[in-house]
Formats: sequence, C-alpha cells, structure tokens
Amino acid sequence: MKNKKRVITINAILFAALFGLISFNKEFLRPTLNNSEVLKILTGCFPNFIAAYIISTAAVTAVVIRKIKHARLIVYTSSIVVSAILIIEELKPMWGASEHYDTYDIIASIVGSFFAIMTFELLIRIEKSREVK
Repeated sequence: MKNKKRVITINAILFAALFGLISFNKEFLRPTLNNSEVLKILTGCFPNFIAAYIISTAAVTAVVIRKIKHARLIVYTSSIVVSAILIIEELKPMWGASEHYDTYDIIASIVGSFFAIMTFELLIRIEKSREVK
C-alpha cells in the first residue's frame, strides 16, 4: 500500500510538472525566444517532447517502485503507445492539442518516449548497483 501511494504521489507531481512546463513554454518561452528559427522549432515541439517523456515516465515510476514483473516490456510498450497516440494526434487532431501538422512534433514525441525508456534503463542500473554493494 505504501508503494502504491508513492507511485500516485510521484505521478501526480509529474503531471503537475507537465502542466506547468507546457504553460511556462506557452506563456513565457515561446514569446521570448521567437527571434531565431531554431528556437521557434524547439519551443514549438517542446510540449510534445515533455508530454511523451512525462506520460511515459508514469509507467516507469510504477514498475520501478513496485518492482513489477516484466517491467521492461511494460515500459517499452507503454512508451511506444504514448508515442503512437501523440503521433496520431499530430496527424489527425482529436483533442485540439495540435493545430497543424508538424514533423518536428512527431520527432519530439518519439524522442520524449525514448528518453523515458533511457530513464528506466538508468534507474534499473542504479538499482542493480545498489544491490551489489
């Protein structure tokens, strides 16, 4: 039960961070950093990157804290599903999150989910190194 509460707490913090970071990007970073094409691209695709990363990381949190069997399969599959949903949303907007098609948003979604997988792999390595000591 204690682990379940930790997962819920951490995921609530992650989703609050997601909302805060996307709002900060929209209200502050985009208007401030629109003087170069590279910065416009980065601030434009940041919401997709951070959404893919944080939503995929929610699965990482659950499997690492609760030590769920088949953790790697769950994390990889959920990350692929998150990426796929964000890509579909980019190609065929369903929830109004995407106003126009952007290849950079698709790339950002894939990279965000990939970073979540890398976060999982890093946490697993750290956990295994602690067990050895």
